[in-house]
Amino acid sequence: MIELKQKIVNECNILLQQKIADLKSALASVNEAANNETKSTAGDKHETAKAMMQLEQEKLSAQLAILNTQVNELQKINCTKIYTQITNGSLVTTNNGILFIGIGLGKIKISNEVEVFAISYLSPLAQVLINKKVNQSVSMGAIHYTINAIF
Repeated sequence: MIELKQKIVNECNILLQQKIADLKSALASVNEAANNETKSTAGDKHETAKAMMQLEQEKLSAQLAILNTQVNELQKINCTKIYTQITNGSLVTTNNGILFIGIGLGKIKISNEVEVFAISYLSPLAQVLINKKVNQSVSMGAIHYTINAIF
């Protein structure tokens, strides 16, 4: 399972780097469009377009900052440590699938063999699971989780 955890962290890192590259590309496109915007005779239209591009730049920059924070959080996870209770960096097998507590990326397929749900340490489900041990159970809404193993 330690090997699986390393594969999960590697896959999360690949996904994050792809998202960062996509955002940087989108930000570059918006910046280029803003730089190419020429003053039209309809001044209000020009100002509105500039304002919309500025908002888009801010939105993309905020998303980029979040992804960079996730990369930093992922780098802090010790893949070789086996936990006795659930915490940040834990790989948890439950009756409802495998959960990786760390960063929220949703469902991840590892080598087309295993599906893992990468959830943020700050997510409601993770907060319910934190400090729980093997054979303990929790409920999140109508879904009941029994902890089978923690790595």
